[in-house]
Amino acid sequence: MSDRITLTGLRVRGRHGVYDFERENGQDFVVDAELELDLSRPARTDEVTDTVHYGELADRLAAIVAGAPVRLIETLADRLAAACLADPRVDRVRLTVHKPQAPIAHGFTDVSVTLVRDRTSGADGGPARKEPR
Repeated sequence: MSDRITLTGLRVRGRHGVYDFERENGQDFVVDAELELDLSRPARTDEVTDTVHYGELADRLAAIVAGAPVRLIETLADRLAAACLADPRVDRVRLTVHKPQAPIAHGFTDVSVTLVRDRTSGADGGPARKEPR
């Protein structure tokens, strides 16, 4: 599938992390989601109901990030990917969670986790399928 909808840089405050102070104080998380799906129908009909509404997608993802805390961004990324695959039109998702304020004692720009989920790996947190290099 070569058709894609991409949402890049969704910034949401969340309370995820291994340390108590991360869950108490919260921090910004940034989400990138690339959905693979067939866009031929919405291209023909010009109807938003025939595609994934990216505003509604952003709302769903933001609610997860701002919701119940988890310890690992791997867990958060998996939940976000499952939310993307909950729409039956989505065949595959590449999801990245950035944690630019991670508690690291050295200067750094970003820490992120990227995973890929598709219908064969399942929306229920099945193992990520490795991408060909």
